[in-house]
Amino acid sequence: MSGGGRRPVVAVGAHVVFEGRSWQVVALEGPVVRLVDERGVVGSMLVGYLCAAPDFALVGAAPVAGVPRWGLFQTVPLRERERALAWQRHIHEIECGLPDGPGGVGVARAQYGPGRSMAERERAKVEEMRASGWAVSVATVQRMRGRYRRQGLWGLVDKRATRGASATGRSDERVVVAVLEALRRQRGRSKGTVEGLRRLAGEILDRAHGPGVVALPSRATFYRLVNALADPAELPGRPARTASATTPPFAPVGASRPGEQVQVDSTRLDVMAVLDDGRLGRPELTIAVDVAMRRSARCCGRRVCGGRRRFVARGDGGAASDAPALARGVGAVAGERAV
Repeated sequence: MSGGGRRPVVAVGAHVVFEGRSWQVVALEGPVVRLVDERGVVGSMLVGYLCAAPDFALVGAAPVAGVPRWGLFQTVPLRERERALAWQRHIHEIECGLPDGPGGVGVARAQYGPGRSMAERERAKVEEMRASGWAVSVATVQRMRGRYRRQGLWGLVDKRATRGASATGRSDERVVVAVLEALRRQRGRSKGTVEGLRRLAGEILDRAHGPGVVALPSRATFYRLVNALADPAELPGRPARTASATTPPFAPVGASRPGEQVQVDSTRLDVMAVLDDGRLGRPELTIAVDVAMRRSARCCGRRVCGGRRRFVARGDGGAASDAPALARGVGAVAGERAV
């Protein structure tokens, strides 16, 4: 028997007033209710007869479960839905004697009959479920009964199956923040390798939380995290993409005489150098290529300090001096005690 809203219901454990005395409902077997009064007198009768008594009243019972969340229940994987429905049948049999609940058709089995206490029914159900392959205990059964009373069928659903998927999985949020910061620092620069990005993320974590406080995940997990967070066009190992980069398709460039078309490109080298003022800095290499001559017209190495570029070496291109010019440009930068 149940009412609308949050009214109490006749259920196992409820207290009712009948024939001027207070009774407790100790068992429900289909349409039959079993009562015990304060003196230990036991009585059995039809639920309809009990409710039709002139002095019948509910003293207290569990509140009615809210409207079933069928919409949410349908979003749960089929396996979890079947498991929740199986739990519902087990709980009904413990509390009412019949798997279909109050009003069900059939006869209660001996271990769940009116003569059995609730503790005996729970122990019998644990033994039955363990024999069927369920890993349960008496505490598990009691916890599931409590969830069913508070939330109905939705309370029997394993909530782990309702969690949405995340691009970063179960990665530590502090690690995710550090990887995003490392990617931001690498944006527009030579990308290097994922291993270099991993070292940079480790340095960020050590500075933010202290050395060794937050551990980096394994290399395989870190690689997957980078692939999930990085822009596909700026993954480590690919050329840097800057704001001035052109978008494909690229048009072919032709030149008929030297100096007509000169292509210039700059990139920061993945080395650290000790500058003349004692500070560490990353050198930058700039190369100018003459399209008509198909050779390096000029190259220079320079260091970047406080937003200002200082030229370190320069080489003028020539038919026989391309390689020496490049070597002079890079060698001069590396000569600043590269570490």
